[in-house]
Amino acid sequence: MKVRGLALILILLVVLLVCLPAFAQQEAASAMPPPDASVPDLTPGPDGKLSQQQMQQLFRVVADKDIENDKRQHNYTYIDREVQNNLDGKGNTKSTEIKTYEILEIYGEQVQRLIEKDDKPLGAKEAAKEEEKIQKIIDKRKNESEDDRKKREEKQEKEREEGLKFVKEVADAYDFKLVGTEDVGGREAWVIDGEPRPGFEPHMKGAKFLAKFHGRVWIDKGDLQLAKMDIEAIDTVSIGWVLARIHKGTRVMLEQTRVNDEVWLPRHLTFKLDARVALVKGYKIDGDQQYRDYKKFRTSSRIVGMGEVKP
Repeated sequence: MKVRGLALILILLVVLLVCLPAFAQQEAASAMPPPDASVPDLTPGPDGKLSQQQMQQLFRVVADKDIENDKRQHNYTYIDREVQNNLDGKGNTKSTEIKTYEILEIYGEQVQRLIEKDDKPLGAKEAAKEEEKIQKIIDKRKNESEDDRKKREEKQEKEREEGLKFVKEVADAYDFKLVGTEDVGGREAWVIDGEPRPGFEPHMKGAKFLAKFHGRVWIDKGDLQLAKMDIEAIDTVSIGWVLARIHKGTRVMLEQTRVNDEVWLPRHLTFKLDARVALVKGYKIDGDQQYRDYKKFRTSSRIVGMGEVKP
């Protein structure tokens, strides 16, 4: 599963709305401020606390920076190790699946290549299938017309813009409370709790789910970046008419790390999912994902198919 980043609810919605069907089937960054974002005034008041307006401004800046992180993540290849524990009704583990992926950049698109199962390299047949999958993507992008490329890029940009609009609703959807500071990864971070704000009226359809969650985030004081988060469903979330229900207690925890002094990227993600699909099939899953070996992808190079390699 690919993690894009940002606070509070966005990660959880990605997990639930994008990845749930899969469960069913099996100082550079701060020195370059993002567009339309200004450094917030975080001078505490006489009581030593930050006002709600300051909190909202802070979260808007963090949201902008996270969109930039998402774009820069596409400049990196990395390893994603995913552990999925399938639980019974009592919360005991019935089975465990471990898959390790190499995340590649192919013609501007991030793709997963499965490289291990249960921490063992794939067999020759499975490895060949993965290579075939990658080759198909390469061939499709290599033969893509200019018109199709522009349409694809326009669609991607529209999705980014919609993501930014949604993520900014988080700043208005919650009452935030500064509870102190903590050390996260050797850096000082603000610790902030968020509870649903009574009377919040969402502008986007998906934002109606925000009232169903609360959480805590850790914001790096130096870079104003999301360093860590812990969010939890406090009520049942119904998605679609009878498509799925996410039960109270579903939880997501994310830790991010500073990479190459230019971007903050996921380091560790855990989640506990309690859901029912089509009101029939139930899922109780504990997940753990670790991201490592981030390597900058050189924009002057590209991945080629076997037929393009010259001796």
